[in-house]
Amino acid sequence: MRKNFGTKSWFYPLPVLIIGTYNADGTADAMNAAWGGLYDSDKVVLCLSAGHRTTANIKRSGAFTVSFADAAHVVPSDYVGIVSANSEPKKMEKSGFHVTRSEFVEAPLIDELPVALECRFLKVNEDGNIIGQIVNVSADERVLDSDGSIDFAKFRPISFEPTHNAYHVLGEKVGNAFRDGGSLK
Repeated sequence: MRKNFGTKSWFYPLPVLIIGTYNADGTADAMNAAWGGLYDSDKVVLCLSAGHRTTANIKRSGAFTVSFADAAHVVPSDYVGIVSANSEPKKMEKSGFHVTRSEFVEAPLIDELPVALECRFLKVNEDGNIIGQIVNVSADERVLDSDGSIDFAKFRPISFEPTHNAYHVLGEKVGNAFRDGGSLK
């Protein structure tokens, strides 16, 4: 038997995306955004309201980074989502995050978060969502395996669980994509 909940914004898993931008004065900013994802094979979509400083920064600078929050950095990742740079000028300093300028776009990479998409702003679509072109994916060597690929067990990305407002770590491998289903052919 199923229980009906009606219309809810429950989507599983929701990635915990940390969006990095530069403010007009050149200082770094970051915000937590769970509503975003791939828009195409080389594009991302971010559902950000117009009132966010991050939204204004993206439109002004034409660039942003999308870092994936990990289990080791739940507290600062949550902090940049509950505190607005519009009211807290020392938001990044208080978060404990440090940044390095991307060599591909005019946006900061968050040193503590090991995997990031570096994006060029393309447009705001008809729904008001930000669309960006992925120009580079970077990963810190600390989360790579011996073949130079991202090792999920070392990375330990987190997901937002909207029913209970919780973060969960992802990581257990349960199958092989584009292969396991072949046994049913």
